[in-house]
Amino acid sequence: QVQLVESGGGLVQPGGSLRLSCAASGSIFSINAMGWYRQTPGKERELVATITSGGTTYYAESVKGRFTISRDNAKNTVFLQMNSLKAEDTAVYYCNAAVQLRDGGAWYSYWGQGTQVTVSS
Repeated sequence: QVQLVESGGGLVQPGGSLRLSCAASGSIFSINAMGWYRQTPGKERELVATITSGGTTYYAESVKGRFTISRDNAKNTVFLQMNSLKAEDTAVYYCNAAVQLRDGGAWYSYWGQGTQVTVSS
């Protein structure tokens, strides 16, 4: 089994910063892309940022220039540094990873349990 555990969410004022972390553990042979998604009540989950094992990144337009995604491959961990936070960034943030359980095996998508980020004065 594979588990993704997120941490770092909380309440922050507009303009403030937060850093999210997500650590993957379990029977992992390899991890390709890791990413962050977010969801608010009544809306579909949306992509925030992704990063490949080689370090190639992608950002949603709404967070470009404010958020930075990074990862530590040795620790199977992905981070999301969020600066200049806005009220519209308020959401539950979910970590995702594309995981291979054995050499040459299929790739599976795993999700974390989510962490709440609230931006409010």
